[in-house]
Amino acid sequence: MAPKRKATVGEPLQTRVTRSQTRNGNSKPVSVDPVSPKPKRVKKGTVSEAKSKVKAPVDSGSKKIVVVEHCTQCSQFKIRAVKVKEELEKGVPGLEVRVNPEKPRRGCFEIRVDGVKGEKFVCLLDMKRPFGPMKALNMDKVISEIIEKIK
Repeated sequence: MAPKRKATVGEPLQTRVTRSQTRNGNSKPVSVDPVSPKPKRVKKGTVSEAKSKVKAPVDSGSKKIVVVEHCTQCSQFKIRAVKVKEELEKGVPGLEVRVNPEKPRRGCFEIRVDGVKGEKFVCLLDMKRPFGPMKALNMDKVISEIIEKIK
């Protein structure tokens, strides 16, 4: 079958005649809208653009930023990271907590202060399944220790 031609802007709308309309001589032809072109896809930003968007201007020490980096391999990482974020924001007013601002490392669960001399509170790297070191952590105790150090 040959491809259909696109209607140009200046042409009037074409009418479509069906078999039932040809049998009934008194029916009106149905007008068809011209085919609208599909919207083009928008390309996603490159990695360098994404990293530049993530970095926000840092105030002159008025606001502390805590980064929680967790692996996306298992949902247990995410559950613990969200719990840490919520508890730290409740415990320390004015604290900004970011979860995975950059692409996370595999098998990683880390809580640190953002900056050049960022203090690391929890650093578990290269964990293999079943993620024993992370599951052995008492998250309530870890969160309370972090809140004490930050205040």
